Amino acid sequence: MLAAASLTAAGLTAFAAGQAQAADVNVARNAGFESGLANWTCSAGSGAAVSSPVHTGAGALKATPSGQDNAKCSQVVTVKPNSTYTLSTWVQGSYVYLGATGTGTSDASTWTPGGSGAWEKLSTTFTTGANTTQVTVYTHGWYGQPAYLADDVSVFGPDGGGGTDPGPTVPGAPAGLAAGGATASSVNLSWNAVSGAAGYYVYQGGTRVQTVTGTSAAVTGLAASTTYSFSVSAFNAAGEGPKSAPVSATTTTGGTDPNPNPSVPKHALTGYWQNFNNGATVQKLSDVQAQYDIIAVAFADATTTPGAIAFNLDSAGLGGYTVAQFKADIAAKKAAGKSVVLSIGGEKGTISVNDSASANNLANSAYALMQEYGFSGIDIDLENGLNATYMTQALRSLAQKAGSGFVLTMAPQTIDMQSPSNAYFKTALNVKDILTVVNMQYYNSGAMNGCDGKVYSQGSVDFLTALACIQLEGGLDPSQVGLGLPASTSGAGSGYVSPSVVNNALDCLARGTGCGSFKPSKTYPGLRGAMTWSTNWDAKAGNAWSGSVGPKVHGLP
Repeated sequence: MLAAASLTAAGLTAFAAGQAQAADVNVARNAGFESGLANWTCSAGSGAAVSSPVHTGAGALKATPSGQDNAKCSQVVTVKPNSTYTLSTWVQGSYVYLGATGTGTSDASTWTPGGSGAWEKLSTTFTTGANTTQVTVYTHGWYGQPAYLADDVSVFGPDGGGGTDPGPTVPGAPAGLAAGGATASSVNLSWNAVSGAAGYYVYQGGTRVQTVTGTSAAVTGLAASTTYSFSVSAFNAAGEGPKSAPVSATTTTGGTDPNPNPSVPKHALTGYWQNFNNGATVQKLSDVQAQYDIIAVAFADATTTPGAIAFNLDSAGLGGYTVAQFKADIAAKKAAGKSVVLSIGGEKGTISVNDSASANNLANSAYALMQEYGFSGIDIDLENGLNATYMTQALRSLAQKAGSGFVLTMAPQTIDMQSPSNAYFKTALNVKDILTVVNMQYYNSGAMNGCDGKVYSQGSVDFLTALACIQLEGGLDPSQVGLGLPASTSGAGSGYVSPSVVNNALDCLARGTGCGSFKPSKTYPGLRGAMTWSTNWDAKAGNAWSGSVGPKVHGLP
């Protein structure tokens, strides 16, 4: 995880008292935690070396504050007197600190509130005193906060004589790549291990499709009776090595899919179906109202494997609904032209995708559930934040496996779609070519900015239209924008509006009629439609929501 020492122009050519100075180096040891916690001391046993998530290489520090302990992990480094050092590290988590003490001058520190779920670089500088030969560098979290991660620590400056980590070298090309075990939709690959490799990239043609740590991989989502070319490369903290010699493999002949995914209509109504009983009408999928074109099954379950999901039908809570009936109902809905997707997240969703491994786990497990149950795709409803880089990787990998007809929906909160720089919005734009619709939740929100810079409160047509405008003008196609509202006052803590308000907002955006004080500068006749939580609460209220909003959606121009 340590980058090789950087030979700057200044380091190569600087002279003092007529003599050349040596190049600066990283004086930290085990700076990438590749050797566990060697050279590091963590307070109250708060630290541990983990293999995932990491910034680079195969290890990182994970330290957990508890009680009155802020999870401080430190190392004593050997430095030269009267010298300047740049201290940096990559961190992930909330309220992470980096600093140096015992410098002999002014100690240095910096911190970040973090919380985005992405790796963030902290950096500061310090100058040593005339007699300083050792300095303590440290990271720590904050009281009452979750665990934080740190990786790739650097104390960059003159060599103090205490030794440095050797810089890694780029690994060579894997040998012995072989293909076997082909099916109508998959090919198994294996190769020889490469010395110094932290992992391997698998390429299908020229496209990277998997990241693995072992020396085998199963490439899925392939077309039947088709020849593919595969290659593999090794990587570590120094970078990616050359690709292996390619190998070709041909998938076997596959039969016709007896239950293909139907296409989503130009204007679609989405409804969430509850896999639990919370006082709303208990439904089987076969009971879901015919107005709904996309049915999002709520929810997938987290597993002990980071990023991986499962699905467990609540047969007892749903009156003895069996898995066999559930699968048959999915097939029947698809035969009727409906799309049934598995929703990931929800208010209590704990799925986290923060590195390549968890991204692959999500893609692989979601694809397996699509094959097992017949889901047309997935819905992303993560209400506790997401990492745009790795969620994008997961969704693209899943789409490639699923092939044509894949349905991808999202249900972000209003705060998540206030700007294209927000991680949720950024993810939607990253996967725009495979994205079906974003049904933002216009409830449980409070006041938010509209695209005109004015603040609007939930519960009005202006709140719907002025916030939808941000997405429509921020890069999403109108066909990828839907309005998400509760089906009744019981469906959300706040934000319920009558179906007539939803219909006025649809007319305003698609036709320029029915607007409130905010009127968009143009119309969006391609607007996809609307969504509700949930089909069950809709049924509890006599199907008033779908009975009114459904015909309006289907009648849009």
